[in-house]
Formats: sequence, structure tokens, C-alpha cells
Amino acid sequence: MTYLSLAEVELIAREAHAGQTDKAGRPYTEHLRAVADGVRARGGSDEQIAAAWLHDSVEDGALSRERLDAAALPAPVKDMVLAVTKVKGEDTLTYTRRILATPGALLVKESDLAHNADPGRLAVLDEATRTRLTEKYAEVRRLLGLPH
Repeated sequence: MTYLSLAEVELIAREAHAGQTDKAGRPYTEHLRAVADGVRARGGSDEQIAAAWLHDSVEDGALSRERLDAAALPAPVKDMVLAVTKVKGEDTLTYTRRILATPGALLVKESDLAHNADPGRLAVLDEATRTRLTEKYAEVRRLLGLPH
């Protein structure tokens, strides 16, 4: 089977998230780029970089689970995307255990958390949101065994 190239995965992610913005009103694709770049900078594999581009696609409803399943992607990429996909009503401990149990997913989540917790990104949010997210990200980092 011929798999999608990283450029093709990036295009799918950009199309899936077109028009979406983050909590600060920035184009959501900026976050995807930052997470993919963070995975690359941390020595991640092409599979991890592909998963980084798609890491929020199913959770945000930008890409259906069926479309992910049908995509010409290696199983580890799909596994990583699903590992970092928060399920509605799921507790944080279950979520973080799934990430830790999935090869390659921890690096994707580490890069995601690093960008989400970037002081520059958080600074534009209201204080209550900034405090809530800072505490949430710290708890996830603790459960994943990542430095604070």
C-alpha cells in the first residue's frame, strides 16, 4: 500500500480545519503547524509528524473517524491520532493512560501541550480561562510524567 506523504497529510489537515480558529481567534492551522514542528524538533518520526498534523481532527469533528480509518495512513499514525483524541465525558486519567500505552503518542501530546501552554498564546485569553487551562495542562503533564 502506498501511504500519504507528509505534504498530503498536511493538506488534509489544513482542509479539515479550514475556517476554524483557536481560543485566541487565530487560524487553527497555526496550532497544527506548531505541533508538527514541535514533534520534528523533538526528533519525532514522519509517522509522529503526520499524527501531529491530524491530532485534533477527530476530536474537533474536522475529520470523521470513518475518514481517518479509510485514509492511506500507517496504522501507528491512526493509533496515535486516536490515542490523543479526548472522548467526551472521559476522565483525564483514562485519557493519559491511553496516550502512555500507545507507541509514539506521548511525543505528539508533549508537543501539543507545549504549544497550548505557550505564555504568548495564553496571554491573550481572559484570566479565568488562562488559569483553568494552565492548571489543566499541568495536570496532564504530571499524569504523563512530563516535566512541568
